[in-house]
Amino acid sequence: MPAHDTDHPHPGRALEVLVAFFKLGLTSFGGPVAHLGYFRTEFVQRRGWLDDARYADLVALCQFLPGPASSQVGMALGLQRAGWRGALMAWIGFTLPSALLLVLLAQGLAGHTSLADSGAVHGLKVVAVAVVAQAVWGMARSLCPDLPRAVLALAAAGLCLALPSALGQLGAIVACGLVGGWWLAAPAARAEGAPEPGPGVSRRAGGLALALFALLLVGLPLLALAQPGGPWALVEAFYRAGALVFGGGHVVLPLLQASLVPPGWLDNGAFLAGYGAAQAVPGPLFTFAAYLGAAVPAQAGGWPGGWAGAALALVAIFLPGFLVVVGVLPFWARWRGRAGVRAAVAGVNAGVVGLLLAALAGPVWGSAIHGAADLALALAALVLLVGARASPPLVVLLGALAGAWLGVG
Repeated sequence: MPAHDTDHPHPGRALEVLVAFFKLGLTSFGGPVAHLGYFRTEFVQRRGWLDDARYADLVALCQFLPGPASSQVGMALGLQRAGWRGALMAWIGFTLPSALLLVLLAQGLAGHTSLADSGAVHGLKVVAVAVVAQAVWGMARSLCPDLPRAVLALAAAGLCLALPSALGQLGAIVACGLVGGWWLAAPAARAEGAPEPGPGVSRRAGGLALALFALLLVGLPLLALAQPGGPWALVEAFYRAGALVFGGGHVVLPLLQASLVPPGWLDNGAFLAGYGAAQAVPGPLFTFAAYLGAAVPAQAGGWPGGWAGAALALVAIFLPGFLVVVGVLPFWARWRGRAGVRAAVAGVNAGVVGLLLAALAGPVWGSAIHGAADLALALAALVLLVGARASPPLVVLLGALAGAWLGVG
């Protein structure tokens, strides 16, 4: 096994990081949990960049943070291996394949408007119902294992349905975090004694990253208010989604839907078609932002659209997760043992389940299920995903084919 020399990252290894993560970006299907398994196989077992104890510590950190956990683990691995350029190469390699595929889909829908109303695209939206239902069930089993957290999840769902807006969703997440810190017992801490992961970043740089994260979170809404309907409103929507999402990529669905569809940036059918297609590509689900950035018409409030819009949306949604993980890495060893922090995060995670449940009951179901054929197709997809443990890409492909054949919708 190669030597573990991650404590002294060298910029010359950036190309090595890019190649390794590009391969994973082409082949890592199955969602964030599966991604973490791929990472361990590649970087712990095969390449020996770090040991199991360091890897487990890094995964634990990213589970605590907002943003796409698997991508944050990847960026942290790149940072530790090859410094700042390594973090960038890890993100590009893991993100680029799925982003390119989704932009091509968005351009196909834009160039052939009849595709958006086709049976195949409707089949993608119906499969999205099954995918979200599976996510709700799986997350509820792991994040709401007891009555208090189940109550928090249901309360969050009720608040999101009563206030169907980004403000209602943010309020539900914040409230669950506050209540969780007071009401819930902290999850058991990981056993002590494992080596602390080398952060690859100084405390000063980490503090600056956290300050920039907060500055953008406050400043971008002010820019959006100063230019109503302008491109800053979309940049702010993508950045806010990346900054406030706990629990994985599926949770961006309600946040982005509330920000893009009601103001008229994008119609709900095109939104859900892209979300369904995002299940069929490898890599992180956050690359759904590339589809949205390309699908929003050019010149809509000054938005560039196309490839430029996709790149802008992609950077905006991933940037907060990057800033948070590099900002917190130097301080993680000091914070991780505090029971109050673990209890608050447990409350936030329960709130995420409720937020996703509200999305399933609201825009996802209402926009896709219009009759018995839709319901039958959604149930069949759910059986394949949960009962047969079929891969999401296969189920999405079958759903599109079934939609085209049946002409559902």
